[in-house]
Amino acid sequence: MTPSSPFSGDSQKRPGGLLRILGGLDRGLGVIERIIVGGSILVMAALMSGNVVGTLVFGQGIAGTYEITEMLIILITFVGIGYAARNARHISMSAIYDLLSGRLRKALLILICLGTAALMFYFAYKSIDYVMVLKDRGRVSASLRIPMWTIYLALPIGFTLAGIQYVLTIARNLMSDDIYRSFTEKETYSEVPTDDGEQTPDRDDSRGV
Repeated sequence: MTPSSPFSGDSQKRPGGLLRILGGLDRGLGVIERIIVGGSILVMAALMSGNVVGTLVFGQGIAGTYEITEMLIILITFVGIGYAARNARHISMSAIYDLLSGRLRKALLILICLGTAALMFYFAYKSIDYVMVLKDRGRVSASLRIPMWTIYLALPIGFTLAGIQYVLTIARNLMSDDIYRSFTEKETYSEVPTDDGEQTPDRDDSRGV
């Protein structure tokens, strides 16, 4: 029997500890995304409803309703990118991906996430330039005179959140045996081919769904 290395226990604990740290980061980002997206939807619904009631009952709606609604749509759209990536609900073209199995399948997923993360961070960088241009030009909204650069901050924030989610997905796949479409979402296809030609059962069945 070969003696165990004194560092073997540490090496086994590090991935689990790192996953817990990354999991905490993922949950924190999820809370921020849900607050922003959910809060914006609630505010938009309340504002539109109040405007309709004010128009019908008092003959005067809420000033700037449509302007604020457009701003909230921008916020929901771009912050929602990170939310979609976190829950693996983004649009994907998987014709080649579906033909692969095992390690090749995971390797392609990691490559896709790496490229997408780089693209998201690049978009965040360019959108910061756009926000700075709006700020320098002093552009404001037509009705409420709200500085437009404050609204378009949603672009770099949303792209950055999405990029972080793809980096987390890469880390999860590198440290786990299973294939993860996001940090928390395992492969959700009903039949996933493996290296030996067998097919795995539907994961939803194993969850009792």
